[in-house]
Amino acid sequence: MLHVYGGVLKPGNDRRWRIEHAQIVNKNDFDLFGKYRILPSVQPTHATSDMYWAKERVGEARLKGGYAYKQLLNENGVLPMGSDFPVESINPLYGFYAATARQDSVGYPAGGFQMENALTRQEALKGMTIWAAFANFEEKEKGSIEPGKLADFVMLDRDIMKVPLREARDAKVVQNSMDMASAPKQK
Repeated sequence: MLHVYGGVLKPGNDRRWRIEHAQIVNKNDFDLFGKYRILPSVQPTHATSDMYWAKERVGEARLKGGYAYKQLLNENGVLPMGSDFPVESINPLYGFYAATARQDSVGYPAGGFQMENALTRQEALKGMTIWAAFANFEEKEKGSIEPGKLADFVMLDRDIMKVPLREARDAKVVQNSMDMASAPKQK
């Protein structure tokens, strides 16, 4: 599919075509994402739900190109992320944790799964916000908190950018922008 897209897109385009579920990529194809500016869209929780059986099903050699979020990010500097709900949980904190710690809900495996492709907290947050908006040509309307953009955000009970990663996964929403918009105005 990357070659088909490349035949249409040509280098330097800004069409933002993407490959959804860019989970298992041939090692010889990573550079095509960057060459043709094709966006790899990933669902981080797939790495931590597939890790138990992926090697058996795709083989050790192919798994080296699997769930390679950092390597994909390096191709375009943008990595849109989603949840793949209802296949995976819709909770974005699970995706944040899977992308950064690369562990399941009980902390398996110790040290994380293929940590060479873990994202930083900042990269994971951008993947769910501004980079996801960018993939849809919506970065001027949403994806970050700036004047003139839609105010779609949540307040959590802890700072997921600072607490130990395991605690970030368990953060709870204490308020969201929809609650705030419908709240009575203070005098």
